[in-house]
Amino acid sequence: MKIHFHGAAHTVTGSQHLLEINGHRLLLDCGLYQGRREETYSRNLNFAYDPRKIDAVILSHAHIDHCGNLPNLVQDGYEGPVYATHATADLASIMMADSGRIQESDAEFVNKKRRARGEEPIEPLYTEVDAQHAADLFRSVDYNQPFEPVPGVVARLVEAGHILGSAAVSLEIEEKGRKIRFWFSGDIGRYKLPLLRDPVLPENVDYLLMESTYGDKLHNDPSLAYSEFRDVVRRTIKRNGKVIIPAFAVGRTQELVYNLNEMMHDGDVPRVPVFVDSPLAVNASQIFKKHPECFDAETRQFVEEARHPALDFKMLKYVQSVEESKALNLRKDPMIIISASGMAETGRILHHLRNNIENPRNTVCIVSWQAPYTLGRRLADREKRIKIFGEPYTVQAEVATIGGLSGHAGQDLLTKYAVNVKNTVKRIFLVHGEEKQAAMLTEKLRENNLREVYYPELHSAYEI
Repeated sequence: MKIHFHGAAHTVTGSQHLLEINGHRLLLDCGLYQGRREETYSRNLNFAYDPRKIDAVILSHAHIDHCGNLPNLVQDGYEGPVYATHATADLASIMMADSGRIQESDAEFVNKKRRARGEEPIEPLYTEVDAQHAADLFRSVDYNQPFEPVPGVVARLVEAGHILGSAAVSLEIEEKGRKIRFWFSGDIGRYKLPLLRDPVLPENVDYLLMESTYGDKLHNDPSLAYSEFRDVVRRTIKRNGKVIIPAFAVGRTQELVYNLNEMMHDGDVPRVPVFVDSPLAVNASQIFKKHPECFDAETRQFVEEARHPALDFKMLKYVQSVEESKALNLRKDPMIIISASGMAETGRILHHLRNNIENPRNTVCIVSWQAPYTLGRRLADREKRIKIFGEPYTVQAEVATIGGLSGHAGQDLLTKYAVNVKNTVKRIFLVHGEEKQAAMLTEKLRENNLREVYYPELHSAYEI
């Protein structure tokens, strides 16, 4: 058995891990790499392996950095199954379709400016039609249901607690008379997150492939993050400003809506309009309602006590049309706008930022990790001069970061996750994390007598 690290190695985006087992090839995730435009095109369009020779794909969850390059994989010849939980299959289908539309729309917008400058046009990474071709390959399975993606491998998807439908991948492998227990964490969630059940810890694992996004820090308790978010909303509304939130349309948006629902229901913040400006988020919220089996007991209790849905309340409006979206930037009244994308690289959030970033009454609220070289990272790093659609802007709005809202486990839970297999694990591979974070987590694990911890290079391989 051999594992190839073709994505999310020495970085957080573009998850792709290729296993060679019994002469077959099993791909874990096929995520979109996000970064500088030129590098993004190069990495996403050029696979380090032949997609036609992949036998099966298992998808951990529906975030674009884990599923978003499936359309290009299919475009390049992949025709096999894509296994995922029911909720992930539903979410990933709309995520990829939306990504295709955004790729087409943004290419068209940028090309208008390029034509005016006499420059060559760019092509979208893929289209909505390409995304549909990939979605047609999904095969949904229940949590904990055994299935055989390739000969000699029994797989199970286990609750990861990260977003709706998210899963770790447990593999029981038989190869050349050996039995190997392999576990891919996907993205590990947190305890006490809104809406979702808690992540399940691995047990009796020989090889652990796990994320390390926040391997350098402890997260505040979600209740403290809730308070910070509430305070950002309060002070912005007090100065009659707008709270502009770049947020992933699937997962983070629903958590924020649920939090604002609670805040306004309890009278903790003024009842101002809340706009979710993302057609994808509207569709995603419908899918959340379709899969109550993924909700935790606390959410079900709130719905019963508040007597209205977790993801719908009086001050909330889901914005669909472009005209409605544009109209928000003409309004001067206090409001909260949640819009995709989560790293402020594409989509409607760019228009809200360019219309509001130079007004000191407003706040840009960063609520998730931001990849290097993205606009979201530049904002989180408090850069004063930024570019949006190639035009310069001066950041005069407040920039607030709420790290504790992260859907990723912090160092303490990551450590607990690995220590849970301490008595059986032979080697741990850290992916989905930058060098500093992975190094600090490695040190923490070694303090707990987990010595065989590795941080693989991109496109490196390891023989098991």
